[in-house]
Parts: sequence; C-alpha cells; structure tokens
Amino acid sequence: MFLAMSAIQTWTLAIVGLSFALYIGIAIYTRTSKRSEFYVAGGGVHPIANGMATAADWMSAASFISMAGIISFQGRDGSVYLMGWTGGYVLLALLLAPYLRKFGQFTVPDFVGDRYYSRTARLVAIACALFVSFTYVAGQMRGVGVVFSRFLEVDVNIGVIIGMAIVFFYAVLGGMKGITYTQVAQYCVLIFAFMVPAIFISIMLTNNPIPQLGMGAALKDSGGEFLLDKLDGLSTELGFAAYTSGTKSMQDVFFITMALMVGTAGLPHVIIRFYTVKKVKDARMSAFWALLFIAILYTAAPAVAAFARTNMITSVSKKPYAEIPQWFKTWEDSGLIAWNDKNNDGIVQYTKGDAFKGKPTFQEDAAGKPVTGTHGQRLISNEAVEGTNELYVDRDIMVLANPEIANLPNWVVGLVAAGGLAAALSTAAGLLLVISTAVAHDLFKRTIKPDISEKGELFAARIAAFGAVIIAGLLGIFPPGWVAQVVAFAFGLAASSFFPAIILGIFSKRMNREGAITGMLVGILFTTSYIVYFKFINPAANNKDSWWFGISPEGIGTLGMLFNFITAWIVSRFTPAPPAEVQAMVENIRVPEETA
Repeated sequence: MFLAMSAIQTWTLAIVGLSFALYIGIAIYTRTSKRSEFYVAGGGVHPIANGMATAADWMSAASFISMAGIISFQGRDGSVYLMGWTGGYVLLALLLAPYLRKFGQFTVPDFVGDRYYSRTARLVAIACALFVSFTYVAGQMRGVGVVFSRFLEVDVNIGVIIGMAIVFFYAVLGGMKGITYTQVAQYCVLIFAFMVPAIFISIMLTNNPIPQLGMGAALKDSGGEFLLDKLDGLSTELGFAAYTSGTKSMQDVFFITMALMVGTAGLPHVIIRFYTVKKVKDARMSAFWALLFIAILYTAAPAVAAFARTNMITSVSKKPYAEIPQWFKTWEDSGLIAWNDKNNDGIVQYTKGDAFKGKPTFQEDAAGKPVTGTHGQRLISNEAVEGTNELYVDRDIMVLANPEIANLPNWVVGLVAAGGLAAALSTAAGLLLVISTAVAHDLFKRTIKPDISEKGELFAARIAAFGAVIIAGLLGIFPPGWVAQVVAFAFGLAASSFFPAIILGIFSKRMNREGAITGMLVGILFTTSYIVYFKFINPAANNKDSWWFGISPEGIGTLGMLFNFITAWIVSRFTPAPPAEVQAMVENIRVPEETA
C-alpha cells in the first residue's frame, strides 16, 4: 500500500509541478507594464486562443470537480447545471458579447457608469462586481484545497495557501495578458485530465471508448443490462430515488436553469474576455470557440457521474470495512469521506439520509494522531443522526476519486489532480483580475482619482490583487458551502444584478440611471437576503414547503432578475429620459460594425 501511495504522490507531484512551472513560465514571458495589456491583454488575442482561455476561465472547479459530483448524487436533477451553464453561453454570444465589445471599455462597471451617465451607477456596479466575484472565488479556493488535501497529503488550509501563492504570481505579474495565455495552457491540461479517465472507464465498463455513448451502452458481461438500468436498480435498492428520475419541481428546475443561464451572461470575469479581441466579429467567434471547447467537458460530465456512482456503490456498499478498497481509506484520511458504524457490525451501510450531523470531525489522541475504531476506521466526534445510513461522502471528491475507484494507473490519478487545479486556478485568476480592475480602474481611476498616472493605476491594481488573494484564501479556508453550490449562488447574484442593467442598457434607449441603479439594488438585495436567510439564518426552513413559490436559493436569482427588470422599467418611466448623446450612443452600439 505504501509503495502504491508513494507512486500516486510521486506522479501527482511531477505532473502538478510541471504544470505549475508551465504557468509560471508563461507569466514571466508575458509580464507587462502597459495598462491595456494588464486589463485586456492589448486587445489582440486570436479568437481561438480567446475561446480556449474563456473556456478555462468559465470551467471552474465547479465544472471540473463538483458538477459531475452533483449529478452523481442528484441524478437527473443535476442536469440543471448542464443546461444552465451551457445555455448561458448562447445568450452571451447573441445578446451581449458583440455589443459590449463594440462599446470598447475595459469592464462592466465601465459600461454601466458610462451608459447610465452616473458615478452612483458605477459605484453600485463595482459593489456588485466585487460581491459576485468574491462569492464565486470562494468556490475555486475550496476546490484547490480539496485537491491538495488528498493528492499532496497536506491540510486543506495549506493547499489553499499554495494555490493563493501561484495564482497571485501570474495574475499580478502579467495581468490579463499573462492570465489569457496561462488559461490556454490550463484548458489543455484540464480537458486532457477530464477526458482521459472518462475514456478509460467507459472502455472498462462498456467497451465503448466514447464516454458520452458509453453512459447509454450495455455493460460488459452483463447479459445486455444497460449501465443506467443497473444504476437505477442500485439506487432504489439502497433507498435512493431512481438515478434517472427527478425530484425537483418543474418551476424550481426552470428557475435554477434560468438563473444559471443569465448569470453566465452577467458574470464580469467572463464578459471582460470579449474586450481582449480586435473586432466585434472576433468577439462572436470567441464565444463560438468557447462553447465548442466547453461542450467537450460538459457532454462527458454526465457519463463521468454515472461511472463514478456505479463504481462507488459496487465497491463500498454492504461490504465489510476490512474489505473496503484502499482508495476509501486514503480519502478517509483527508476528511472528505467517513464511515460511522452505527450498529457495530463492521459492514458499511449506505442508504438515504445523513450518517451524522455536519461534516466529519475525526477524533485525535493527545499526540494529534487519529483514533481508530474496532475495525480500523477513523472515529468521528460528530453526533450520529437517526437512520440506517452510515456513510458520508463529500460530493466534491467524485471526479477526483474516480480514477482510484476504477483502479486506473497512478499517472492518471496525478493527471486528474493537475486538471482540478488548472480548472480552479484559471477561474480564480480571472476573478482576481476583475476584482483588482474594479478597484484600480473603476474605483480609483474613474471615480476617486481621475488624474492617477498609468503607473500608479497599475500599482493600485496589483495591491488590490494582493488584497483580493488574501480574502479569497479566507473564503477558501472557511467556505460557505460545497463548490458548485457556492458558484450557483454567484450566478444567481450576477443574474439579479448585472444582467438586466446590461440588457436594458443595450436595447432600451429610454432606460435611465435612476431605473438601472434602483433595479440593481433591488435585485441583488432581494437575492442576497433570500440566500442568507435559508442557508445561514434559518437553514432548518430550507425546504420546498418554506420556499417562495417552491423556488430554492439556487434558483432565486431568476426572481431577483425579474424584480430588477420590473423596478428598473417602472422607475425609468417616472424619471427623466437619458440625455440625447446617451441615446445616440445606445443606437450606435446596435449598428453592425461594418456599417457603423
């Protein structure tokens, strides 16, 4: 076992180390002292490269680590993340990217401030950008900690600090220019890392090398039984709902999907990528290439979820702990999986319900060493929950543990670790740049100190990035939820704040500053209050019987968006129209570039 574990750690260190060296090398090569290169990479990135960087920016730890984990636990209900996050890119390509690129500013607060001719509108947009970005980056830092805690066998908090140091280095040194080309490399790493194990496991289970087809194929040596049929049977036998059935209400599925779609189109770190190309046509092509690159991972995620769920259940459930595979005990050491032997029979019982309250806290002796039970398992301090379930599994480990569960070669395990880190760090870097830009450019340059020099502005941006890294690290150490859930909240906040202001700013000449400001405040305050109440103030009431119209906190951003639209429209009709030059600017934004 020791030799096997040493091999896994050696491969992980080697592959992760090489990928980090590549990222740092790119950062050094692309370092910049020019403002336009720091903010928008000089505006000359090729659409294919920009599409690849956008895909890496968008496919965060939530996409790589957590989305398949959600689907593996929720089955069909998890499809809302697939539909929402991919559908959002269609909205982005058709409704936002070309118009914002033609507008020609660096950031979303820039657009909001100039379009709504208001310093207050700019400040509200800055506040929304910071709030959304910090919520989102919390999920990325959590993902970094999960990867490091297992594969490099360090504490989760140490893993977060290592990730902070790496992303700070190349984000601060090269700005958007360094981040863009680093993200191209990170996309190559993460997509290779995601697809290689998916292909291997698909062949092992179904003899089909295409995971997307293997999910619906018959299992090898099963007499024609299909994978999903077997998974349905395993799930219902253990007391879960059938894997291919759904438990969410139609309205909640709609609201979550819509929040994710419009949230994607309103995320500031995604929108800023379309300022890095030369022309409006290039912005459209960037969106096309990004969608293509994203689709490779997203169409494979349901297959990875089904493979991981099937392998996990068959290798763990109703097995004596003494016969449990080594991967289980290794992940147990990381605190991301735990067994609570309620009936003291030495057999792992996995059924519906919680094994104990909260996340596992393992017992340690005076020397800080783990205390083990009769069967050799790690003993936990948490209070047991009534019921038959004895197993706790953090859903964020499903993709990362998948190669070990399937007994794939050690180098594949290390590759997946590198892919998870690439996904988390690429998005974290984009978010940190948005935060630093919002502070240095939108707040200092455009609001507080317009006469600041270009050198001073870049210095302020780097200081802001440093502060953002510290806050992001704290959010990673004390995360407000599992990765994809936290990210879903960020999308809801973006949907309820930015999206209406941007859409109305492009397509309504009558929309004025009073309407936009009031709408943004109503949208984000309502959405934030709803999420905070059900997730933090009164989590006991977080169920469909207590939700407004049966809408969960993950989907409430859609209702917040509707409140934003309605408020903005009403207020704009009772307040003065925008100046003539602003209305002319709106008209010009919508004129195709070739005839402008």
